[in-house]
Amino acid sequence: MISYRVLKQSLVATLWAGLLMTSSSFAATPEPGTLKMGVEPWLGYGQWHVANHYGMFKKHGLEQVDVINFAEDKDINAALASGQIDAANIATHTAMGMIAAGLPVKVVLLLDQSQTADAMLTGSGITDLKELKGKSVAYEEGTTSDILLHSALSSAGMTLKDIKPVPMPASSAGSALIAKRVDVAVTYEPYLSAARKNDASVQMLYSGKNDPGLISDVLVVRDDVLKNRPGQVAALIATWDEALNHYNSNTQTDRAIIAKEVGASPEDLNSAFDGVKYYTLAENKQVLSNQFSKETFQHVLKAATEAGIITGTVTPAQVIDARFVNGE
Repeated sequence: MISYRVLKQSLVATLWAGLLMTSSSFAATPEPGTLKMGVEPWLGYGQWHVANHYGMFKKHGLEQVDVINFAEDKDINAALASGQIDAANIATHTAMGMIAAGLPVKVVLLLDQSQTADAMLTGSGITDLKELKGKSVAYEEGTTSDILLHSALSSAGMTLKDIKPVPMPASSAGSALIAKRVDVAVTYEPYLSAARKNDASVQMLYSGKNDPGLISDVLVVRDDVLKNRPGQVAALIATWDEALNHYNSNTQTDRAIIAKEVGASPEDLNSAFDGVKYYTLAENKQVLSNQFSKETFQHVLKAATEAGIITGTVTPAQVIDARFVNGE
């Protein structure tokens, strides 16, 4: 006969096991249904294309992931704000601005950091930042190009008032430079490589390498999805990690996949790929709640605030949800 004490201990153990399974079940069981995720033609988001190519989403139990392409930041931001997409790959400062404005999203994964893949180009003989004074500069407002421009000007003791701003999409800035419609263009890959390929006189004047940590990208997910479909979020992060591990072992093959998706050839983007640092899940566990939250966050916030992109107050606790990368 089983004693009451033994039976009680068994029941308690069962209850605890159930609670543990409930608290961590999202990591193993994605909810059914489609998850819609926005991307732009940027190398930093390339591992999603690798995942799509090799069927990794389904491997991690995701029924359907729609990777939706957007041409400009404003379009992907609007789709996320309206709930047309569940998640988006966006710049860190964009995520901060959204949350400061009250949009219900959280950063769940650090994707990449741009070193030389975001840059200021000139083809008019400008070799020093101080020579930007009075020059026409093409850039997309509210984007990484905007942040980089303000950082460059500030380092030279100047502000936007010292130049002639020419707002336009990042995809058009390089073309405007080549056509001599502007003196300077601030943009990112693959547009940097395209401009330099079409005009050998185009030179890189300033890049993310000049201000480490300033330009980075994150995966944000709507709060309602985090609450109701945490299994999908966890599976999405696991998919990114597998894709990146595959990329690190099959770099040239996977670079070709990414290049095709962003509309360029692998040869044209070799130097661009070298200018991007991708973050694995293990690295996220090390930095998201630590260096990124405590140091990088404040650095980006300061630059974005000075650029007028972020006008409200926002804290790391409001922006970052590290439960998924930390396995909590």
